[in-house]
Amino acid sequence: MNETLQRFERKAPAGSLLPQLMTPAQPGQDLLAALPPLRRDIDEALLTTGGVLLRGFGVPDVETFQRFASAFGHPLLKYEFASTPRSAVEASSGAGVYTSTEYPAHQSIPLHNEQAYTREWPMKIWFHCVTASPEGGETPIADSRAVYRRIPARIREMFEPGILYVRNFGEMDVPWQKVFNTESRAEVEAFCRHARMDWEWKEDDGLRTRQLCQAMESHPVTGEMVWFNQAHLFHISAREPEEREVLEEVYGIENLPRNTFFADGSTIGDDIFAEVRAALDAETVSFPWEQGDVLMLDNMLVAHARSPFKGPRKVIVAMAEPRSNLDRF
Repeated sequence: MNETLQRFERKAPAGSLLPQLMTPAQPGQDLLAALPPLRRDIDEALLTTGGVLLRGFGVPDVETFQRFASAFGHPLLKYEFASTPRSAVEASSGAGVYTSTEYPAHQSIPLHNEQAYTREWPMKIWFHCVTASPEGGETPIADSRAVYRRIPARIREMFEPGILYVRNFGEMDVPWQKVFNTESRAEVEAFCRHARMDWEWKEDDGLRTRQLCQAMESHPVTGEMVWFNQAHLFHISAREPEEREVLEEVYGIENLPRNTFFADGSTIGDDIFAEVRAALDAETVSFPWEQGDVLMLDNMLVAHARSPFKGPRKVIVAMAEPRSNLDRF
């Protein structure tokens, strides 16, 4: 048996096949050289399983990873309208590679589909483990089709009209200049008009945005329904109780850094998101990173997260193939 197969361990719900493991015929085979014969299997796995873990291949540098991700037929995307801090990673072969979310090591990042808090998102996302943490630091994943099925029908019905995201950019969140990659208010307003997003300039150079987005979507190729939003991350219930109390007291509900509401602007109860988080937890798949790993996901079919870690850890990310529903609402 392949040594790589022997050491691949994961925690997963019954029946889950995530991620499909692919290994080289010869240990250390160059990832780019291996792509042509693997391409058909990768494309098929992305539409069935939803994700592929390429383990044991040679990935000597960022350029190799960048060229691998670029080889799937779409230019790599810039990280725009950010919700978390990231930094671009320099690669001589081109742009489009970023650090994973730069949150403190002791914090978890819950399961989510990349940029599902917007109405434009990438269909493909790649992760490359440059340095595996000696403790923790996994990138858990979950099948968004299974999450959709597990969430009670009554909750799906509540969210059918969409989810309203309200963000207040300033001292408590990522500054709007960094989120929109500009110092120009006119450019921000142009972006908001394009994205069907309401905006309001506040005192002290602050900005509030309101955008109605999807809670669920159908996959453009498979037609399957997926749970596709980040409402549970943006909702105030995602904060620790003490932090939440301070934020609500100091800022008030309307001025919280970020929050989510029903489509009509009414409050979403904490109990609803407790059920959503329970569904996500039940579908979670987790495995330890190994240096050199490349994980490729269909971003609509599979959500991802980050576990706390100790010691050094470096995972970089690339995204491609934009998709939008700007004509839906």
